[in-house]
Amino acid sequence: MVLVTGFEPFGGDSFNPSGEIALALDGLQLAGQPVRGLVLPCVFGQSLVALRRALRRNRPALVICLGLAGGRNCFSLERVAINVNDARIPDNAGASPVDEAIVSKGPVGYWSTLPIKAIRAAWEEAGFAAEISQTAGTFVCNHVFYGLMRSLARSGGRGGFVHVPPASEGMGLDRMVRAVEMAIEVSFSISQDLRVSGGALS
Repeated sequence: MVLVTGFEPFGGDSFNPSGEIALALDGLQLAGQPVRGLVLPCVFGQSLVALRRALRRNRPALVICLGLAGGRNCFSLERVAINVNDARIPDNAGASPVDEAIVSKGPVGYWSTLPIKAIRAAWEEAGFAAEISQTAGTFVCNHVFYGLMRSLARSGGRGGFVHVPPASEGMGLDRMVRAVEMAIEVSFSISQDLRVSGGALS
């Protein structure tokens, strides 16, 4: 099965497309797999508790975690999660950790195991703006990404993190949902990623 997660609104916003995408995908069948969508709290610690509970319950073969990147204008496939919480703004519980390890004595980072370059190629062919990103930041998105990859390193399965842009007239929720559907389909259709330049912009 496939697990797709997004986040609740944060930072004073009333809408977060990442959570809405996860809800829209919940209950679908894609690439022959049932999809479960889950909205995570935008809170350090609590988000990982909810994610790990879902991983234990569902034992997914593929996990795609989504988050909103307000300053980006394309889909960003994150390459690596790093072991640090360093909040520029408070999370939804008011916490603002600075220079704190996500896991004490844990590895510095974990690589995404999604076929990020193949997904980017498929998105660009379909007319979606996309990039390979070298940082998921140090807020709750990276916190979840790191926790996800640490869990998958132990249990197996593929997974990673994608930042989505804000919803707009040119990129409505329906288009975003289709892009994530494509990412799921590509992930099950190939076993080895493309060997091409990342062409990273960030």
